[in-house]
Amino acid sequence: MSRPTIPSDFVSRAVRTGADAGIDLQPALDAARISRAVLAHPHARLTPAQVSRFTQMAWQITDDELFGLAPGPVPRGMFRVMCLTLIHSPDLSRALSRMVEVNHVVRSLPQLSLTPGETTTYLDIALPEVVDEKTRVTVDFLLMLLHRFAAWLVGGRVRLESVMMPYAEPDHVLARSYDAMFGVPVTFGAGRAALEIHNSALTSPLVQSEESLDEYLRDSPNLILSERDYESTVSAQVRRIFESGINGRTATAEDIAGMLTVSPPHLRRLLRQEGTSLGQLREEVLRDLAIAGLRRGEPVDDLSARLGFSEPSAFRRAFKRWTGNTPSTYRAHR
Repeated sequence: MSRPTIPSDFVSRAVRTGADAGIDLQPALDAARISRAVLAHPHARLTPAQVSRFTQMAWQITDDELFGLAPGPVPRGMFRVMCLTLIHSPDLSRALSRMVEVNHVVRSLPQLSLTPGETTTYLDIALPEVVDEKTRVTVDFLLMLLHRFAAWLVGGRVRLESVMMPYAEPDHVLARSYDAMFGVPVTFGAGRAALEIHNSALTSPLVQSEESLDEYLRDSPNLILSERDYESTVSAQVRRIFESGINGRTATAEDIAGMLTVSPPHLRRLLRQEGTSLGQLREEVLRDLAIAGLRRGEPVDDLSARLGFSEPSAFRRAFKRWTGNTPSTYRAHR
């Protein structure tokens, strides 16, 4: 099964921000086999393994869990200590409350707050007076971390009603990547950095332990980058169908709805609620399988046939649309 790929823009912004602070992250790029040429294309895609390796090396280089982006140094191991204070909480609500409580003690971290409402609760990251590129990198990383860590704690989907970003919307291709990342359409220029969590998710019991936490952290941030809902969403089920082979990738809405025992209109409605569609998921699966195949050295003609394209030229056009690069250029610079 393929893992969802990640826009290179997320790494390139971290590299630029590090350079502005006098931190050279080139060794992290080298360790992850990420070229500067790939970073120059904001729509190029990276695998979770590449971004995980980059992040791990960045931690080593900076000796800081937020790469020097926080108001003060964040010693390595701080996240583990925070997790140990909440891992025995009975449910997600109390786990997040404990996280906020510890966060307020550790003043070097960006400050978090919880605002309960009748049906939803906001988890906010406090913003500096000036929202700059450094803020954007920090907000992206922390909101994704908070959402996916919460999903891991409960072993299932943490339903979001909205995600708000304090900076202007990027181009439409990158904006769709944010929607896919969180499972709901993201609101940009909102003046705050927040996850709006449905209160039904907050009553979910924690299913993890100190032992599973240690395993999770040993693999960090790979699971954070590759898993959003731990396969519990409709879009994850549809993605698995598309990944199952050529028949899966050419399945109609009626075929897929039948496999999931829902009507086609209801299937489309569920996917809209998760910020996606059948067509978008099919394209994402083909894109990610194509990138994985090229990284393994699979010939373009063979890869084109395996993915069900009528001819290699059609595959090349699709790959250029997905990534901004031809397959040969991508392979040369990967």
